[in-house]
Amino acid sequence: MNNNWDETTHNNMPYIKQLAKQYPTIHAACTEVINLEAILNLPKGTEHFLSDIHGEYEAFIHVLSNASGVIRRKIDHIFDNTIREHEKRRLAMLIYYPEQILEKVKNEEKNLMEWYEITLHRLILVCREISSKYTRSKVRKALPKDFEYIIEELLHEQQREVNKQEYYDGIINTIIHINQAEHFMLAICGVIKRLAIDRLHIIGDIYDRGPGAHIILDKLRKHHAIDIQWGNHDIVWMGAAAGSPACIANTIRVSARYGNLSTIEEGYGINLLPLATFAMEYYKDDPCEQFNMVLTKRNNFSHKESALIRKIHKAITVIQFKLEGQLILRNPNFHMKERLLLDKINREEGTIHIEGKDYPLLDTYFPTIHPDHPYALTSEEQDVMKKLTQSYLNNEKLQKHTRFLFSKGSMYLKYNSNLLFHGCIPMDEKGSFAALTIGDASYDGKRLIDRIEILIRDYYFNQDNRLNNVDYFWYLWAGPHSPLFGKKKMATFERYFLEDSHIKKELKNSYYEHRNQEEKCIAILQEFGIVEEGAHIINGHVPVEVKKGESPIKANGKLLVIDGGLSEAYRHITGIAGYTLIYNSFGLLLVAHEKFETKKKAIDEEKDIVSSYKILEKNNVRLRVKNTDIGEELKEEIKGLKMLLRAYYKGIIKEK
Repeated sequence: MNNNWDETTHNNMPYIKQLAKQYPTIHAACTEVINLEAILNLPKGTEHFLSDIHGEYEAFIHVLSNASGVIRRKIDHIFDNTIREHEKRRLAMLIYYPEQILEKVKNEEKNLMEWYEITLHRLILVCREISSKYTRSKVRKALPKDFEYIIEELLHEQQREVNKQEYYDGIINTIIHINQAEHFMLAICGVIKRLAIDRLHIIGDIYDRGPGAHIILDKLRKHHAIDIQWGNHDIVWMGAAAGSPACIANTIRVSARYGNLSTIEEGYGINLLPLATFAMEYYKDDPCEQFNMVLTKRNNFSHKESALIRKIHKAITVIQFKLEGQLILRNPNFHMKERLLLDKINREEGTIHIEGKDYPLLDTYFPTIHPDHPYALTSEEQDVMKKLTQSYLNNEKLQKHTRFLFSKGSMYLKYNSNLLFHGCIPMDEKGSFAALTIGDASYDGKRLIDRIEILIRDYYFNQDNRLNNVDYFWYLWAGPHSPLFGKKKMATFERYFLEDSHIKKELKNSYYEHRNQEEKCIAILQEFGIVEEGAHIINGHVPVEVKKGESPIKANGKLLVIDGGLSEAYRHITGIAGYTLIYNSFGLLLVAHEKFETKKKAIDEEKDIVSSYKILEKNNVRLRVKNTDIGEELKEEIKGLKMLLRAYYKGIIKEK
């Protein structure tokens, strides 16, 4: 044993010397070992999983604030039958929206000082309960500097210490009488929300459809512990930020389709006037009837505004088809020639030839498409795209958000025995991993996903490499073997211009059939090096059709789908407003959310989102930090510290 220790210590001397700089004495190293060993025995932190937010910032912020019901369940547990239901409801809403609820209270409460006193005591109880599974050091780091000492004192109040009761009561009374109650409440509500969730997982698709993706990203950038698995709607915006004209056109088209051009114009400050001017000139007398917005309750545009948006919508869509055609032609390795459709249009007959059949077109007005060169941009279209590309490339806020997506994001994540990815692992009909040729090599399974991530990181950050390679961002958005798209084709042209429902159908990758089989899910997990018995795959991307009886739980619980329709545009398909997951020390909980109407209504009526809960797995023994990935890292740190102690005891390293 001693010889092994000596050999291990000798082989790790560079690492041990670095540790000695941080822990220069035996006492310092021993103290840290004791601290880390203690942390290993704390309960596992709560993980919160969300997917497919699609710009629905009000619903997202509410679900983030209430931690998918974690905070309300804590309130119910603490106060049980000791306070009334409306008091529990107000306390919860105060934690979610402290500024707005405090304004209401000041207008409604007759004895405000008494309300402050009662509520402060209740908030401290909630905060104490939520913080109880963390070390004092971790809690201290979460405390706002202005009230750090006071909150820490109150959180560690010992109710049995009669001699200190007046001391604690005195703190509360002083806070109230020096007019700091509101500021203190804001601070402690923030601490509760921060400590309720130890880590947030976003499994793709922050962008598109809803009006506030930029607001969501601003919120996420402030989160204390977050990871993001990119979705196809994220990657197309990342490609746009990298300067891909095809991706830029797609972001504008989708925004126009859902009436969310304000995200581009107001959220990011990108000037769409050149495009609008071009659209008004070339589609002036065209009603653009096939380019109506997808109706949502939010879209309250005037007739004139709607007409302009339709023209912008058609103009950028035609430009997009041209750009995509150019991209497909210069990338024969994408194997997407069947998506070259503009040259299949028969203007005289008003038809298009697709898959061996002629289909009548619903719109035959194409003033900018040259019959002999259908994929060539006109000089005016080139000018519009040049200006838009420069605007995207030089937009500080968009680039900041994109760098955040790169720094916190990835194609997939292995975390605490779960495999998180947005779309799919491409498969063939037999259930084998489907290969994609990149350069001179063929990749499948984990190798494919890893290779794609290396490529797109290089194409974004390596300026010299961008020009000829940003096309891969678009392929991930719409390519048949893209793990983020997961379908054989994106039938954009067909949806706009054809009536036949069959030709509009987008067939899913075989993964979506095989993911229902437990053995296939186990094979995927093993491909990514996850062999633990309680492992899961966690997906988003494809809405769960609850209305048709579909379950988000697949393959006997090995795979979980949490895209249940947070986006308003999907609710007619799903029937609910989203699934989320909570994974705490007691087990795994699936949360189904009913529709969230508006922030204003939630505050005015003090109405929380209605959610139902299903326990997927309940641990026989409560999970501890030592059972997690962080626990494994701490064990390695402890191992290194023990080697350092050995070096100190042997005199190999001297104390400072």
